[in-house]
Amino acid sequence: MVHSPNRSFIPNDGDRYRHDKTISKAFVESTVNYVVSKRFVKKQPMRWTQRGAHLLQQTRAQVLNDDLRKTFCQWFPGMMPDGQAPLKAAA
Repeated sequence: MVHSPNRSFIPNDGDRYRHDKTISKAFVESTVNYVVSKRFVKKQPMRWTQRGAHLLQQTRAQVLNDDLRKTFCQWFPGMMPDGQAPLKAAA
């Protein structure tokens, strides 16, 4: 498990369920939708393209799955993953 300084702010859904409290991620989805929609508005200084938003989503998914470093090591074989020897390119 990755240590996060914000870990204390992440709700424990199991605990909430056991205490008959509401479990909802709607606020997270709402925030993501708000941020993405703001980037697509022409009045914003930085505007995302459909492709750019898609690539950002792919990058975020790789970060969450702990796969981003492995991808970079495949693209750049000389990159050293966390104190290990360089990875060899897949045959």
